Amino acid sequence: MEKLNWGILGTGWIAHDMGEALQEVNGEIYAVCGTSLEKAEKYARELGAAHAYGSAEEMLKDEKIDIVYIATPHNSHYQWLKRSLEAGKHVFCEKSITVNSRQLEECAAIAKEKGLVICDGTTLFHMPLYKKLSRMIEDGAIGDVKMVQVNFGSCKEYDRNSRFFSKELAGGALLDIGVYAASFARFFMKSKPNTVLTTANYFETGVDESSGILLKNPDGELAVMALTMRAKQPKRGVIAGEKGYIEIDNYPRAEKATITYTEDGRTEVIEEGKSQQALQYEVQDMQDYVRNGSGDANFQMVRDVMETLTAVRSQWGMTYPFE
Repeated sequence: MEKLNWGILGTGWIAHDMGEALQEVNGEIYAVCGTSLEKAEKYARELGAAHAYGSAEEMLKDEKIDIVYIATPHNSHYQWLKRSLEAGKHVFCEKSITVNSRQLEECAAIAKEKGLVICDGTTLFHMPLYKKLSRMIEDGAIGDVKMVQVNFGSCKEYDRNSRFFSKELAGGALLDIGVYAASFARFFMKSKPNTVLTTANYFETGVDESSGILLKNPDGELAVMALTMRAKQPKRGVIAGEKGYIEIDNYPRAEKATITYTEDGRTEVIEEGKSQQALQYEVQDMQDYVRNGSGDANFQMVRDVMETLTAVRSQWGMTYPFE
């Protein structure tokens, strides 16, 4: 099988986790770049990367790189996504893939023109459990889906200087954890939401601290989302259909779901995949997309999610300084 060379852009904790997954699935990390050559070389020593670069510009000139993995803060995703595509590289980008729909659509057009793959780092799109549940729902296991409920609460430490609360770094709950909730909702809805209702509370820096979001699509399916960055909530999703409902705890990297059937109250536990292998599934999917030349099977949903998140912020009237 043709070996694919990955270049990692960033040296933070998620870049380390992805590096370990790459070693497991791909057998090597071809290259890494950091904000300094010293950081890149340190990463290369720790993770076994073959090449270290002191800047992204330098790494993108390496013609042997097939895929760029972007593991930088939200505010820089668009910049490096676009530059990587222009350099002829396939791109796997951490969530949130961009900060607004305009940025993503611009990059999607470049990728289409050049025949390149863009893939999103929202783990649930790549977990085996979700692929199995999708097939079961298509086969009518719970009947027509009527409503999706999904929560995510992450109690971040009070720190005005943290990236989580920085407008300059596209902080706030929506792009950090809301992207998971919106992706969960979209995954189980037949079509993209065309009605968005929302309200939010704001942290003192001006980013969204908590919010409630209600979505409806042309098929009459509803989704209700609850997000917060200053209080803990269970990462829990429920898909309710005419014949039963599915409950999924710790849904971003879930390996287990419980179905309760309406008619007799019977429950069924569905298990597929392993939570600790979430990033390995991402690597494998990305490599399959590139090798098959088929593009990311979930990319239209990624675009729909970004359009929804953009609509939410539009209703709030909240923009980032760099937009």
